[in-house]
Amino acid sequence: MKLFLIAGEPSGDRLGGALMAGLRSLEPVEFAGVGGPLMEAEGLSSLFPMEELSVMGIAEVLPKYLHLKRRIAQTAQAVLDSGAAALITIDSPDFCLRVARIVRAARPGFRTIHYVAPSVWAWRPGRAAKMAQVVDHVLALLPFEPPLMQAAGMTCDFVGHPVVAEPVADAAEVARFATAQGLDRPWLLALPGSRRGEVARLAPVIGQVLHEVDLPVVLPTVRGVEGLVRDLTAGWPRSPRIVTDAADKRAAFAGARVALAASGTVSLELAANGVPMVIAYDMNWLSRVLISRLLRVDTVTLVNLVADSRTVPEFLGPRCRADLIAPALAALIPDGAARAAQAQAMALTMDRLGQGRAPPGLRAARSVLAHLGGAPLAPRRPIR
Repeated sequence: MKLFLIAGEPSGDRLGGALMAGLRSLEPVEFAGVGGPLMEAEGLSSLFPMEELSVMGIAEVLPKYLHLKRRIAQTAQAVLDSGAAALITIDSPDFCLRVARIVRAARPGFRTIHYVAPSVWAWRPGRAAKMAQVVDHVLALLPFEPPLMQAAGMTCDFVGHPVVAEPVADAAEVARFATAQGLDRPWLLALPGSRRGEVARLAPVIGQVLHEVDLPVVLPTVRGVEGLVRDLTAGWPRSPRIVTDAADKRAAFAGARVALAASGTVSLELAANGVPMVIAYDMNWLSRVLISRLLRVDTVTLVNLVADSRTVPEFLGPRCRADLIAPALAALIPDGAARAAQAQAMALTMDRLGQGRAPPGLRAARSVLAHLGGAPLAPRRPIR
């Protein structure tokens, strides 16, 4: 069997690589498509560099619009010419679903599977119905997503979140990290985000919080914003240990006493390491207005949503203020009710995301094969 896969971001490449490994462990599969180094390591020869698709925001996309449009057409034709039994699109809906639409128009009934359900539970619920026009089956990361996809007309399996398969540093690794960084007591993990805009907005707020919270600070970041992080933290009351190495990041997470983090999937990484957290986020005024009108949930923190609790405090938009954040963070440092409540919610979150069960990549592979098993798998055109 041959499958055509498309990923457009590093996170999608990780999902795709794990899915491909899972598929290859179950039966012989040939792959074509677009992906990054992890998918290439599993046998994919990418049609073009995946990095061409890793653009976000109107200002970034507009200069590349014509090029991206050509890549969409090229990729759709490659799907049609590949002889693949199905198309598997991985996140990146702006690119992937446009490809799927062209393929479906040229060949009605061609099987399409999408990995990562759109967050219709949070905003823009109409996206699911629109996606159902070109997608048959969805692989969901969150346990409450399948009914939403099914209501829109697609089949859907919850396959587990990749965070449950990520390695966690052990006590010896944490001890080595603490010694190397000169840390003689537990630390605060500062996580202002990975994009320049969010770092620029949140780093000054974290600096103000540090006037009220007396802990050493470790700040894991990515190389793309490392310089900005160093500039923005130069005036903090305590200089953070800034780390970019993957092993150092794992140890920093595993050994932290508490975390102050930007909103996003990082809350699940913290939950995997059992780190109590406060979530903070701000955006420009226009985004505040638009999102506040579209938002359909009373919390954006995934730990709160998955555990169906509200134990993780969050300070968003106009409430992203040091005078509000500092007391909530301070309450989590000593042992007590606040830490215990979060520990329970984090453990429940990881259980519901699939911790201790088959790896998400293997579960996704089984879902793909089960879905395709109901239809002839022979390609309609010869494999070239």
